[in-house]
Amino acid sequence: MKHKLKAALLLAALLGLGVQAPLSAATAKNAEPAVTQKAQAKTASGKSATKPAAAKSSRAVAGKSAPGKTVSSGTARKSQLVHESPRKHVRHAALADMDTGRLALYSASALVIDQSNGQVMLEKQPDMVVPIASISKLMTAMVVLDAKLDLQEVIAIGDEDVDGLKGTRSRLPVGTTMTREAVMLLALMSSENRAAHALGRHYPGGMHAFVQAMNRKAHALGMYNSRFEEPTGLSSSNVSTAHDLARMVAAAARYPEIRNYSTTAEAKVELNGRIRDFRNTNALVRSDNWEIGVSKTGYISEAGRCLVMQARVADRPVVIVLLDSQGKMTRVGDANRIKRWMESASLAVERPRV
Repeated sequence: MKHKLKAALLLAALLGLGVQAPLSAATAKNAEPAVTQKAQAKTASGKSATKPAAAKSSRAVAGKSAPGKTVSSGTARKSQLVHESPRKHVRHAALADMDTGRLALYSASALVIDQSNGQVMLEKQPDMVVPIASISKLMTAMVVLDAKLDLQEVIAIGDEDVDGLKGTRSRLPVGTTMTREAVMLLALMSSENRAAHALGRHYPGGMHAFVQAMNRKAHALGMYNSRFEEPTGLSSSNVSTAHDLARMVAAAARYPEIRNYSTTAEAKVELNGRIRDFRNTNALVRSDNWEIGVSKTGYISEAGRCLVMQARVADRPVVIVLLDSQGKMTRVGDANRIKRWMESASLAVERPRV
């Protein structure tokens, strides 16, 4: 009886083992496709995650207009590239990395400052004290505006306003009467010397008080290497440096009247019953490629061709100072070369390098 019982138990165990083995094999077989599908899904997901993103580019055009002004616009371009592997070490270029030595400038003194952070982006003999010619008229305008004189008051061009130093001509005959506002417009836009002199002569206390106010303003702005002897810039004794003038341009940009008048492309002004056309001495204010906030040109033989601007270039607010440029168009050429350099450098900053 015992032997029969043992035999039965052994048979049952064997039968149970035989059933379990096929079941286990079947379970493993069914599980295999599931694992394969999961691995494939994971692989596909990984490929999707590392798929390189397309480069993005955006173009923004900003325009501005003001009464009596033509519309000018500036174009800013940006490009951005996303790398497919975050494990690579990426070094971004900076404007300071760009080789300014290859930028041939024909101005004896030059300076470009980023107004957003005060960074000097480019400089060439920025502390050389030189005559500044009609760049002086920006200081003339600031002193008049600081005095809060009535811009609608009518003032006259007198014999005292005629240039006896350089003998320059003017389109404002003696006896011409205009509002102080119109006089300031012509001084800043067309660099009319008689207009600038008349602004100083009609200042409370006369010309002597006006020149004193010019030098006080310069000192207050930290222009310690600058000196003014008259309001037009015809005197070679009106001197400054590129660094000092950058301070003056930045200060002038805070006056809406100076921003408006200095960047007016052209204006029609009534003089003694006749309408006269006047144009800006800086051709760049008429260019759609520039977005200029403040502009002033200057020239006397001792100073050479000069140009200062506050502008937006490569999506940055900058002050540009160019002094003693030889040749009629070289200051404009230098400004355009700086603009192209900045735009190229801006693209390099946004283009990652491995």
